[in-house]
Amino acid sequence: MSYEPEKKVVLGFYDALSRSKDPAIAETLSSYCEKGLLWRGFHPFNELTGIDDVVQKFWLPLWSSLTGLQRRMDVFMAGANEIEGHSSVWVVSMGHLMGLFDKNWLGIPPTHKMVFLRYCEFNKIENGKITETAMYFDIPHLMMQAGLQPFPPQTAAQLVQPGPMTHDGLMFGPQPAVEGEKTLAAINAMISDLGRWDSGLSLVDELRRTWCEDMIWWGPSGIGATYTIERYAKQHAGPFRSSFADRSKTKHICRMAEGHYGGFFGWPNFTARPTGGFMGMPATGKTGEFRVIDIYRRSGDKLAENWIFIDLLHFWKQQGVDILARMAEVPRT
Repeated sequence: MSYEPEKKVVLGFYDALSRSKDPAIAETLSSYCEKGLLWRGFHPFNELTGIDDVVQKFWLPLWSSLTGLQRRMDVFMAGANEIEGHSSVWVVSMGHLMGLFDKNWLGIPPTHKMVFLRYCEFNKIENGKITETAMYFDIPHLMMQAGLQPFPPQTAAQLVQPGPMTHDGLMFGPQPAVEGEKTLAAINAMISDLGRWDSGLSLVDELRRTWCEDMIWWGPSGIGATYTIERYAKQHAGPFRSSFADRSKTKHICRMAEGHYGGFFGWPNFTARPTGGFMGMPATGKTGEFRVIDIYRRSGDKLAENWIFIDLLHFWKQQGVDILARMAEVPRT
């Protein structure tokens, strides 16, 4: 199936946005988005409704802080949403927003140097317009580039994350339908295992059911990236499972695939109660939400790479720790 009309809408929007000056951003969004646009973003933006809200609270502040803003995409794809019975089409892009950090943003001090803001964006297209957006971004990664340390030392590696090893994630043209079906099947098999935590297998053997041995898990800042099943189990999956109880079932708003790539997002994806140790923080006993986007690359019949966006600022705020407010109080030198 071809998703060229929907892709054309989003590519046109990105192009127009890249050429917009501050006063024209609202006009650009009005041209490509429904007036009542539902926009979901990480804390402190959360859920915004309407073009004016999105422009005033997100785009204009970001635009004025990151001079010469560029969108550098690593993945671009579209697909029918399995969660809605394949009745709606969503277009997804992932990569970095890059610019010169010239002005305070969210209390993060400017560096006057180039910075990268990891992002992933799901856009629902209806009647030639964007009607819903989920735009998730790694704000703690930007904090670290500004010299701040929002979290205790993480279990995996802190990096500016590259795109797919195969360099084939930008799918501007149509892809064989059978490949997307295989990718979605691989993602669903992984979700089935992930949601159980009681397979009776060791964690490493469980992961081997759906992951390539040399898989890469590109996790968010505060957790980090990790390579190979054995190190992923040791540096994230194992510590995460041992740090939580009462994990809810997975619930997604969109789950789709095209070619060898696919992904999903939820609002939230799941809830869990911290029992201590996660990211070096003590247990609170409070159930917290995990807002997550996952993007995957499939190799053969298993998953090879995974880029993850988790709203850690939102999660920890629910636990009584306001990371943004705490960073704003750090003395400047």
